[in-house]
Amino acid sequence: MAGGGFVAGPGNGREYPGNLTLYVTITCIVAAMGGLIFGYDIGISGGVTSMDPFLMKFFPSVYAKQKADTSTNQYCTYDSQTLTMFTSSLYLAALLSSIVASTVTRMFGRKLSMLFGGLLFCLGALFNGLAKKVWMLIVGRILLGFGIGFANQSVPLYLSEMAPYKYRGALNIGFQLSITIGILVANVLNYFFAKIKGGWGWRLSLGGAIVPALIITIGSLVLPETPNSMIERGQHEKARTSLRRIRGVEDIDDEFNDLVAASEESRKIEHPWRNLLRKKYRPQLTMAILIPFFQQLTGINVIMFYAPVLFKTIGFGSDASLMSAVITGVVNVGATVVSIYGVDKWGRRFLFLEGGIQMLICQIMVTIFIAIKFGVDGDPGELPKWYAIVVVLFICIYVAGFAWSWGPLGWLVPSEIFPLEIRSAAQSINVSVNMIFTFAVAQIFLTMLCHLKFGLFLFFGFWVIVMTIFVFFFLPETKGIPIEEMVIVWKQHWFWSRFITDIDYPVRDGAVEMGKGGGPVKSA
Repeated sequence: MAGGGFVAGPGNGREYPGNLTLYVTITCIVAAMGGLIFGYDIGISGGVTSMDPFLMKFFPSVYAKQKADTSTNQYCTYDSQTLTMFTSSLYLAALLSSIVASTVTRMFGRKLSMLFGGLLFCLGALFNGLAKKVWMLIVGRILLGFGIGFANQSVPLYLSEMAPYKYRGALNIGFQLSITIGILVANVLNYFFAKIKGGWGWRLSLGGAIVPALIITIGSLVLPETPNSMIERGQHEKARTSLRRIRGVEDIDDEFNDLVAASEESRKIEHPWRNLLRKKYRPQLTMAILIPFFQQLTGINVIMFYAPVLFKTIGFGSDASLMSAVITGVVNVGATVVSIYGVDKWGRRFLFLEGGIQMLICQIMVTIFIAIKFGVDGDPGELPKWYAIVVVLFICIYVAGFAWSWGPLGWLVPSEIFPLEIRSAAQSINVSVNMIFTFAVAQIFLTMLCHLKFGLFLFFGFWVIVMTIFVFFFLPETKGIPIEEMVIVWKQHWFWSRFITDIDYPVRDGAVEMGKGGGPVKSA
């Protein structure tokens, strides 16, 4: 296709001088720790809801049902709206706070948004760890959600703005890596805390969230602000000095001037939210909505939220189920490291497409195995060891496929494609859509499992097919393009170019243009 249709997009784009300095590496690692709070929560909530003392104290009806139905329909054992409200109330709160966080991030900087995220998460962890009644659990979850909304709004933007464009993919995926580490740590802690005599280990699991919260709180106080944010708030000389330090070179004029130009364009926009609806932002708005929507419909949260529950349902004992979740956690971390290595070498599209195919094959295999043993009545009888191992193996291959594709890229791609004038508002939409569908999946998963049975995996498999086709036709390659030059991938795309004109985005001297096949050429 002419104009870079289905082929990989541009290569190195406009070349700003700059190095991957130790300073920027450490800065991005500290900022990426914001993902720990999200990951820890995902891992901890599923594990805690499989602990008997926790269920006995707060959800006795679920516990009684589980004990009464040990040999009957395993699909419906955990079908409780109260239990799922405990897990998913957090995501509604995150949705609401991400809208507020958009304004804070734009007007007061990325750092302050991270600080609010850490403090709110600390408060939520205290509420949950000390909970005596269900309402305290729910309030704690809502506070945790407010914290996650702020952190998920600001951290991916911070990383994309701080990183040199050649390494932006790898450094941004540090956020997803810390999410996966948070999940793994939570699973390991659940495994050991569940063994504590006296049945109060769940308090340590929930209260332990204060540790990742303190890391991002302290981190936000010592991190520098991004040059983009400083310029956006009129601190030009401070931004120039900071940019020199971040890039490790004296010659930062090209990049600095482009940031100033983007900021001046941004200042003309009085209402970023309304501005998002303009025709020229149609590609970015589409991606801000569809990428997080698709990310949640991969079915990954079904595995991660409820991995202990799922493995217990498949027939493992309580300890074995938590151990199986630890195994998937290790795979998750390892595969995310693969993504960090490959994202700036192989490109975003390759990882999206390969991961989609891998997940689909695994979902079909898991469906077959569960259907054979559980049938439609949900009574598996005695499960042989080889069967359990095979199911876990395919789930692990599925997790790996997600962890080097839709997991990290679902946060990376939206955070790097937005022009400065709509960046905070568009990122807020990205986080909001993510949280709406995380909430929806968490809220209805157990009911769907009860009614769709093994067909639930086919439901998510269908969406994996849809998202893979969407990426193939509609997502251009963004590897190696400076963040303020990103409009070029839309201007030269076979479909999105119809929404963008040269009047909207005139080509500046030295800007990147793309030749046929998607390769970059410098304009005269």
